[in-house]
Amino acid sequence: MVLIRFLIISICVLYIIRSLVRIFLPMLFQGFVNKAQEQARQQQNYYQQRPPEGRIKVDHIPADSRKSSIPDTEGDFVEYEEIKEK
Repeated sequence: MVLIRFLIISICVLYIIRSLVRIFLPMLFQGFVNKAQEQARQQQNYYQQRPPEGRIKVDHIPADSRKSSIPDTEGDFVEYEEIKEK
């Protein structure tokens, strides 16, 4: 009697769980799919807004950056000698 009661309750619980999974699992996957699509859309928009490679656009050059702060006569020049292996 106890075994039959246990089996009936187990079957009912499994049936209820199976029904709930059929209802809620697609909703969960749809949330993941929507999130992935939104990320892909944002990434596509980012790549479309970038300027084409190889082109540089300069809006403004400050007046003080046009002149080098270090004169050409300053600085060290180090001579070097090539070493060839035999």
